[in-house]
Amino acid sequence: MRCKIRFLPSGRSVEIEADEMTLLEATREVGLPIASACGDNGACARCGLEIIEGGASLPPETERERRIKQRNRIDPRQRLACRSRPVGDLIVRATYW
Repeated sequence: MRCKIRFLPSGRSVEIEADEMTLLEATREVGLPIASACGDNGACARCGLEIIEGGASLPPETERERRIKQRNRIDPRQRLACRSRPVGDLIVRATYW
């Protein structure tokens, strides 16, 4: 199954196979810059994206992701792009685009 990821405010979008690519990889696929200082290991929390629509298309947050976000003072509405594999359509936003 394919899912469509739309990135705001750029308006760019990409279609990917469900559960085969992280949001971080999808972001890079459309050529948008995204921060990641930890080698995509979920430790730096710089790749936080706000989920605008379709949050149910992501697996639930793990305890590790919650701790990392809390430690780095990341908005609880955001998800770490490197730890999130969409299984359905999503609209996401980052303040740094």
